[in-house]
Amino acid sequence: MQLLDIRNLTIELDTPQGKVKALDRVSLTIQDGEIHGLVGESGSGRSLLARAILGIPGSNWTIKADRMMLNGRNLLEMNSQERRSIMGSEMAMIFQDPSSSLDPVISVGSQLIEAMPASTGFWWSRGKKRKRAAEKWLHKVGIKDHKKIMASFPWELSEGECQKVMIAMAVANSPKLLIADEPTASMETSTQAQIFRLLSQLNQLHGVSILLISHELETVSQWCERLTVLYAGQVMEAGPTQQLIAKPFHPYTKALLGHIPDYTETTQQKSILPTLPGSAPALQHLPIGCRLGPRCPEAKKTCVKQPILCRKKGRHFACHFPYTNETCHDSTIA
Repeated sequence: MQLLDIRNLTIELDTPQGKVKALDRVSLTIQDGEIHGLVGESGSGRSLLARAILGIPGSNWTIKADRMMLNGRNLLEMNSQERRSIMGSEMAMIFQDPSSSLDPVISVGSQLIEAMPASTGFWWSRGKKRKRAAEKWLHKVGIKDHKKIMASFPWELSEGECQKVMIAMAVANSPKLLIADEPTASMETSTQAQIFRLLSQLNQLHGVSILLISHELETVSQWCERLTVLYAGQVMEAGPTQQLIAKPFHPYTKALLGHIPDYTETTQQKSILPTLPGSAPALQHLPIGCRLGPRCPEAKKTCVKQPILCRKKGRHFACHFPYTNETCHDSTIA
């Protein structure tokens, strides 16, 4: 069953240079109990997509979509009060910048306890139950000295500690959809593995669907069942993780896989790592048609026309010259 179904989402931003399409006809589908990876470079529009799903757009945004459904409910038709009512229980988000997402004048413990699920039983014991639940989740995300953390203010903590607090707040209610935007940023390697294991347990034991946003294709592919590759606000390719890695259809996906460092071979000191030539375009100077065109090794004159998003056996790709012999006539997404 589909939990999240987004069709042709477009986000336009009002800038001094006029309107620009930060996201251009992006489609995304997440099934119940699925871990879905969203991969892209910085500036590709990953966080914009997450904020659009949560209903926290910027003041200069214009959002259009053919469909944006969550568990059978149309998110586009909900008002702000209805959106707030589904936060926590229906969906939650781990933000990329945790320190700015916490209130600096309220203690971490107070904010964390407020995010805990409502307790049952006698009224005089409910506060203690929520406090114990908060301490339990702090232990799960790798914080040992919970008393110090709960008594501190956000500005007294490091970025890594704030990130762990945000994760505890997001997962405490076991939401149906958890959006994790770079959840292990500013964390040491051992803690990163612990956080990914926690997210995996939430998925397996509680059926929480997870949208895992990252720029690290190698890391995301280890935990996700399906992947969507985003570039400059356009979907390049999507499909089952193993199939996509074994045989990428899009030149951008192939370039990402080809430029993952090979740790099994010896690399000379100060040697240049392989990269895709050029850089991602600025929003004010987006290329016509396929936005990868100026950097694409397979680009031809046809690429000035935007390719349709083709569907082939559970795989989706938007390219005029994909690495497949099959002809595409279907632009729908199932």
